[in-house]
Amino acid sequence: MPVKIRLQRHGKKGKPFYWIVAADVRSKRDGRYLEKIGTYNPNTNPAQIDLDIDGAVNWLQNGAQRTDTAKAILSYKGAMLKNHLVGGVKKGALTEEQADEKFNAWVEEKAAKINAKVEGLSKADADAKAKAFDAEVKVNEERAASAKEVVEAKIKADADAKAAEAAANAEPVEEKGPESIDDAQNAASEEA
Repeated sequence: MPVKIRLQRHGKKGKPFYWIVAADVRSKRDGRYLEKIGTYNPNTNPAQIDLDIDGAVNWLQNGAQRTDTAKAILSYKGAMLKNHLVGGVKKGALTEEQADEKFNAWVEEKAAKINAKVEGLSKADADAKAKAFDAEVKVNEERAASAKEVVEAKIKADADAKAAEAAANAEPVEEKGPESIDDAQNAASEEA
């Protein structure tokens, strides 16, 4: 019975989630499988992969083929390297300790690369948030300045309107001039 290591799709529409399974070639994509080896979630950055490396190596040693995507995932997690090292141990080119040492060194190096990527992504995210915040502050300041100008213009217009209304409502005062010079002199002497 030919066996393939492949992905089995789960999740909802637009949000895929995959199981990494060893399945008979003749079974459906999402059908029966022989063993679930791990999971793959491409919705996060970086993608989350949980893989039973020893189980995958066991299937590879027993002749299981892998799809292109499954091969990429197995290489990313180190199952292909471990399979290669196990083959070297079987041939006598390496000892078990040397193979484990090489694999552990590779895993540590890979973990450092992943951590660097996560830190880079978080820094880029923080920079993007800071830029967005600065742009929002600038827009708010411009809005406040334009609102202040509008309010000042409205206050001035209201004051002008009130002054015009007051001038329109005021009764015109007619000035009566002195009818004669004697009346003017009498008014001036009364004031003094």
